[in-house]
Amino acid sequence: MKQRSILRDASIKGKALHTGEEVNLTLKPAPANHGIVFRRVDLYGKPEIKPDVSLVSELVRNTTISTGHTKIHTIEHVLSALNGMAVDNVLIEMDASEPPILDGSAKHFVNLIQEAEPVELDAEREYLELTEPVSVTNGSSSLIALPYDGLKITCTSADDRGIHTQHVSMEIDPDSYVAQIAPARTFTIYEDIEELLKLGKIQGGSLDSAIVIKGDKILSKEPLRFKDEFARHKILDVVGDITLLGKPLKAHIIAVRTGHALNAKLCQAIVKSQQKPKSKGPERGPQQVLPSESELDIRRILDTLPHRYPFVMIDRVLEITDNGDRLVAMKNVTYNEPYFLGHFPGQPVMPGVLQVEAMAQAAGILMLRRISSENKIAFFMSCDKVKFRRAVVPGDQMVIEMRLTKNRGNRIGVAEGICKVNGKVVSSAELMFTIAEAGGDM
Repeated sequence: MKQRSILRDASIKGKALHTGEEVNLTLKPAPANHGIVFRRVDLYGKPEIKPDVSLVSELVRNTTISTGHTKIHTIEHVLSALNGMAVDNVLIEMDASEPPILDGSAKHFVNLIQEAEPVELDAEREYLELTEPVSVTNGSSSLIALPYDGLKITCTSADDRGIHTQHVSMEIDPDSYVAQIAPARTFTIYEDIEELLKLGKIQGGSLDSAIVIKGDKILSKEPLRFKDEFARHKILDVVGDITLLGKPLKAHIIAVRTGHALNAKLCQAIVKSQQKPKSKGPERGPQQVLPSESELDIRRILDTLPHRYPFVMIDRVLEITDNGDRLVAMKNVTYNEPYFLGHFPGQPVMPGVLQVEAMAQAAGILMLRRISSENKIAFFMSCDKVKFRRAVVPGDQMVIEMRLTKNRGNRIGVAEGICKVNGKVVSSAELMFTIAEAGGDM
């Protein structure tokens, strides 16, 4: 695909969400390899800022970039529209520090881009492509970017009370973005408004520019534009925030309860992954679980286990105790799990065999930690005393507790495990597994 810019200037004005200022914004054509650049025409010297993850300075309910004394607030919606419309090169002039919020969506920015008329340039479009999964987590929120030929975003959105849980999975291209993502409006919880005002935020906010959730009620000037509008707006924000990478990204992004801070963290992790030196020798096998490690994030789990999406059944190891004989891990069960497409799709239930697999993967990590485990794999051999007590459904956080009960020469192990949701046992089993060299025979 060729790089794109716009044919002519196009302007829009309105009130900024957080500062409450009236602002005029103009999109201007730019040459190939110029990128997306903001220009503050209200400041002396008309300073310019090119969005980059290294310039992010604030992530409280918006994405802010700064350099020196120059700041641009709440850039995610206009960047989302440009990225979603595949516009690579444009100069954005503003006479204030924040773009107008308009109706809280990216629809009006899309209209502005269409008015300016996107055009192809001579230069080829350069993409940022992944060679391995990249993931970040924060509590119950997570983002995983998987190698993929295109841009696909799968998002699950839910508030802390578990109300208004929504799920959307979509290929992102200009057509799907304009019709399915751009109109989705920003939203907030009613109880958060007072605290945001104390922080000096949402000075220009109103029901014209956002949806307010109060209990199980939706407060807005118009009905929801989509039944899953909240999840779609989360996707809108992701599309905007990944513009901070500087190049269009090819990836399948799986987002669970994400926000601007986690989106920026994912961008940082992707940049870091691109800076890794390329391996010149044979591919390295699974890495060692160090005796000093009492918890593992998803990156260390992927280092240790030979599995990859969609067969990684553990998101995090929370603790390893009792001299390495006990392990507690966690799996966030989201509606985007691929097995829900065919396993009781009308009433999705996590297959029991995958709960057993989650226990097996946790037990394998426990055994690998006890030995010099680099380039070794734990193979699941058998299970006994398997019981399933309750259904595990999308939105559940499954806690896996494993205890090593037998260890025969650091080669064959037996472990007892239980899976819990909300403190209640949903399944249990006794597992046997063996340790083998990576790439070797059992």
